[in-house]
Amino acid sequence: MPPQRPHTTFTGPELCSKSAREIVDLLKRGEISPADLIDASEERVGQVDGAVNAMVTRCFDRARSKSGSELAAAQSANEQDLGWLAGLPVGIKDLSAVAGVRTTMGTPGMADHIPAESDPIVDILENKGALVVGKTNTPEMGAGGNTFNAVFGYTRNPWDTRKNAGGSSGGAAVSLATGEVWLSQGSDLAGSLRTPGAYNNVVGLRPSPGRAFGGPMVMGFNGDGISGPMARDVLDCALFLDAMCGYDPRAPLSLPAPTEPFLNSTQRASASARVAFAPTLGGFAPVESEIQAIMSAALEQFQGAGAVVEEACPDLPNLYRSYITLRAMTWAALPGRAPDVIQQGYKKTLAQNIQVGRELTIDDVLDCALHRTELYHRMRIFLNDFDVLACAVIGLEPTAVEQEFPDLVDDQPMSDYIDWLRFSFLATTTGLPAISVPCGFTQSGMPVGLQLIGPPRGDAKVLQVAKAIEDVLALGSAPIDPIVRH
Repeated sequence: MPPQRPHTTFTGPELCSKSAREIVDLLKRGEISPADLIDASEERVGQVDGAVNAMVTRCFDRARSKSGSELAAAQSANEQDLGWLAGLPVGIKDLSAVAGVRTTMGTPGMADHIPAESDPIVDILENKGALVVGKTNTPEMGAGGNTFNAVFGYTRNPWDTRKNAGGSSGGAAVSLATGEVWLSQGSDLAGSLRTPGAYNNVVGLRPSPGRAFGGPMVMGFNGDGISGPMARDVLDCALFLDAMCGYDPRAPLSLPAPTEPFLNSTQRASASARVAFAPTLGGFAPVESEIQAIMSAALEQFQGAGAVVEEACPDLPNLYRSYITLRAMTWAALPGRAPDVIQQGYKKTLAQNIQVGRELTIDDVLDCALHRTELYHRMRIFLNDFDVLACAVIGLEPTAVEQEFPDLVDDQPMSDYIDWLRFSFLATTTGLPAISVPCGFTQSGMPVGLQLIGPPRGDAKVLQVAKAIEDVLALGSAPIDPIVRH
């Protein structure tokens, strides 16, 4: 039996403790108003954000201005669409532009940047009835598994404010864990939705490329760094994915919304799942013994409820090399093409990764294209026999917030700032959906997540298995007051 959820308190507004599904239902029935929710969110941010630094830019007045005629117009046009949010306040990661709202990407050269237009992911959410109340913190340009930058400083883990919150969607995860918002958008290239989910006892889904409007529109054909939903539980995550779905010509890889809402299909979750368990991905990445024991105990409970769990892992040749090439290309093509006045302020690790991208050869790029295709087919065939592949999200519990990345994991040295995030590489490289679902707590009281990787475009399958595990473990998803330690 993995250690259960520690005792916590929540002293925020009662509305903030409810699920997004409950709130949307109350909105649709007219029992509460968007104004009630904006007020509650603003009150909660005022109560806790000084301790955790999650919602670094706030735009409550903008949300109020959109909660009237603009929301009514969106309702008239989109109320029947999947994922209608009906005036629910949400957070947007500070890598995505929100029109008229400071958008810094965590870099000093953009500290005063205010975009005139929103990114497509923001447009579709607002058209689905979301009200943006703030921007959540991110490492500089989203580079790193610890959320800090020179503009806003560190985001702290609410389960122990001495610890890091994961990255790069750390602000998004903490805003959920503390009850500042009900849903919060993030993005993922190296586990940036999954690591913060695991570190904060919330759910982070990296969907299939094209499900949630991809990444920056200047690289519309790049399906590696993509947007995705974060929520306190799996059903809320499914609801948020429904709100993000839909084809948009500005996003060439975007997929049409499914005929059945993800929320509906996820509600059919069953414990009779087939799970391949590869705690270290066949030795690809190290895991601390306590983390491995918690994952194993969680899956034993799941097996006791009717699941089939088998230790198995496909061969994953050239995974490390392929992922590192993809990542380096992304950094060289995006932050590496920013004006010099912006690049000159980059942190060392980001500048180094950009340089790796600039030094790639055409053979590196061609090899990557071939290797990732081989990896995709290996996973596709392997998952014919299983619903999901389960593995760690991250190999150790959160370290001190001031430590950019750990030196060791399970006594194995980490070579650089990306090495400790190896469990994120597989889903990104193969374009498969992956989710982090809470699975227990360490003896020190820190959350642990379990990663589930699904078959091609198997977002519904991943959500169903995650919901079944969530039901069996019954860890609870209520928000908490930050546990402030010095």
